[in-house]
Amino acid sequence: MNNSNSPKNEERAEIRVSEIGLREAPPKVGKVSVLWLILNLIFLFIFNVFFFLLGERPHYMSVWMSYVFIHFAYFMLIATPILTRKGKNSKLFGPALYSISAAYFFVAFVAGVVFVLIASDSYTTALLVQLSIAGIYGVILIFHMIANEHTADAEEQRQYQVDYVKNATFHLKRILDKVKDKEAKKKVEKAFDAVNSSPVKSHPNVGQIERRILTLIDELDDAVSESDKQTLIAKADYLLTAVNDRNSHLKNLAK
Repeated sequence: MNNSNSPKNEERAEIRVSEIGLREAPPKVGKVSVLWLILNLIFLFIFNVFFFLLGERPHYMSVWMSYVFIHFAYFMLIATPILTRKGKNSKLFGPALYSISAAYFFVAFVAGVVFVLIASDSYTTALLVQLSIAGIYGVILIFHMIANEHTADAEEQRQYQVDYVKNATFHLKRILDKVKDKEAKKKVEKAFDAVNSSPVKSHPNVGQIERRILTLIDELDDAVSESDKQTLIAKADYLLTAVNDRNSHLKNLAK
């Protein structure tokens, strides 16, 4: 009877985790986060001190309009990391989005300061200018976010494809090293060669076959551990058939 908690299954699970690279250090939350929060609040504190102590009373609507848009631009700047897709490519996408938000904040801040100094009793010009700047920023930001999503999806798909062949080959190599019977070893070698020479580029239509292949590799490992020659040979044949089926489907899809 198979025991799902057996040492062999636990060892296999650990190997799978290390192969796929899922072990990540937990995010550090604490002093650094507090320091970043304080750093972000410094600008708001200084700006508001200057605005309320040096500004004339009462403020015109154009001044308050500029005040609101400057704060909005700054909040978008510090919120940009939240908009960045998490993953391996976050270090690539993050700086690009942050640069866009930083540019928007700079332009909105300069325009806002100009309207504050002018202090016009009409808010129309200040509103239209700030809305135009915010609209251009929004279009550019969303465009880059969409492009980043497509790039990240393509990269994740490519990484999955590479990992599928790499992990299947690695697992089969370990199984092959454990097989002692010559006849069974030849069968496993054929399956190993078929997987190792398989095209890396995959397709969603063969996803079910690939999952079947991974299941057969696990069953092959069980047969080796139980020293069941006939089952081992049968599983190796099934595996070879599945691998050839996958590769054949890929060739037809490529036409």
